[in-house]
Amino acid sequence: MGKLQEFEITFDKNKEVYSAGESISGTVKIKLAHALLCKAIKVNCNGFCGITSKVNDTTWTMEEQYFNSSVSVADKGTLKEGEHTFPFKFLIPETAPTSFEGNYGRIVYRVRAFIDTPRFAKDYNTEKPFYMLRLLNLNEVPDGTSSSAVTQQFTYMLMKTGTIVLKAQADMKGYTPGQIIQVTALIHNQSGKNTGNMAASLMQRVTYEMKRPVHDLRTIAEVEGGVVKAGKEVEWKEQIIIPPLPQSSLVGCDLIKIEYYVKVSLKSPDVSLTLPIHIGNVSLDKKTALFQKSSSPPSPPPTSPSPPMKPPPHCHLALPLNPPPVPPRGPGCPPIIPPALPPADYQQGAEGGSPMNDGYPNKRQSQLVSPNAFSYAPGLFFPQNQQQNVPGTVPGGSPGATAPYPTGGAVAMPTPNILPPDYGTSSYPHEAPPSYDESCNT
Repeated sequence: MGKLQEFEITFDKNKEVYSAGESISGTVKIKLAHALLCKAIKVNCNGFCGITSKVNDTTWTMEEQYFNSSVSVADKGTLKEGEHTFPFKFLIPETAPTSFEGNYGRIVYRVRAFIDTPRFAKDYNTEKPFYMLRLLNLNEVPDGTSSSAVTQQFTYMLMKTGTIVLKAQADMKGYTPGQIIQVTALIHNQSGKNTGNMAASLMQRVTYEMKRPVHDLRTIAEVEGGVVKAGKEVEWKEQIIIPPLPQSSLVGCDLIKIEYYVKVSLKSPDVSLTLPIHIGNVSLDKKTALFQKSSSPPSPPPTSPSPPMKPPPHCHLALPLNPPPVPPRGPGCPPIIPPALPPADYQQGAEGGSPMNDGYPNKRQSQLVSPNAFSYAPGLFFPQNQQQNVPGTVPGGSPGATAPYPTGGAVAMPTPNILPPDYGTSSYPHEAPPSYDESCNT
């Protein structure tokens, strides 16, 4: 190995990640087999950004330097045989941006050591990189829109024209690695043709600022849903987990720009929109959901004075499946409100979606389009996975139990005592029976 047996840089406490404004210190260790003449031993600490138009090229088209400091740790003389250590310390500027490495450029920080020898002798040098992290606090990021909508017309079968309305929203403006993006999309297919599959993608776009800017676009993660049938309106929900990624903003760097957004699209026709988001290091203090929806429609105003808060003990507010004879109700007791019959077209939406009601969006379609996307939500109901119920039976009930109200094919009523009361002749305060949507939400 010659005279120089060891020449290395060591950081104090083996630390490799530093923050802006922090000091970096360590030692240079030199081990010699024989004495070595030297003019000086210098240690340098620098940080810079370089970009190019060729992939993985280190011949930079443009450069930007953040700091460059040098210190001499030994003067001209002779280094004796054996081990020598020289300490050093540098201060990192407050304006230094976060380290980054991409296909067309990088932000690099390093400590280098040099042994300058007399003329015609071999010079020696070594270097060790370190990493800079300038935290991005998402609470300090300006509020931006995380919702978008697009309407697009397209032609199919050469003559017919259709329209697709696509709306989408993310639940927050910024995320940290490991958090989950909740994406909600509403697709209205106003045509006579089924669409292609829905998809939501997390995209990264890195721009290298040159005379002709270079844009490096990557798909980080993608989830896919089902189709939207002709004439249907569907609500689709999905989740995307944020993997370890560089932060959105490289504050202090003018040559590299990093952006993230969620792309929601349909495979056919080609319709898409984007939802800009930020990825940082300090998460939001309070998760502010941008997309809020009431879980149930408002109750209609009562048509008569409200009943007492505590009904008398002899009032029966719920009926069992096979109840005993109902005793007469006392004064002030509210009537028994049974569930209403489902509409005749209930099963029509089980295969490809159902139309949206005027005051209450139907959530069932999004579950049917992509059942796997909703595995995180408990208690979901997928009709296509259920066995067909025999008319006159209650799902989950005991064998032989009869439904409280006749379905399409029922002709007999074994338990007449559980029929709904006659609202036309009731003399007690009552409300109108609930609609089908209200029954589903109770």
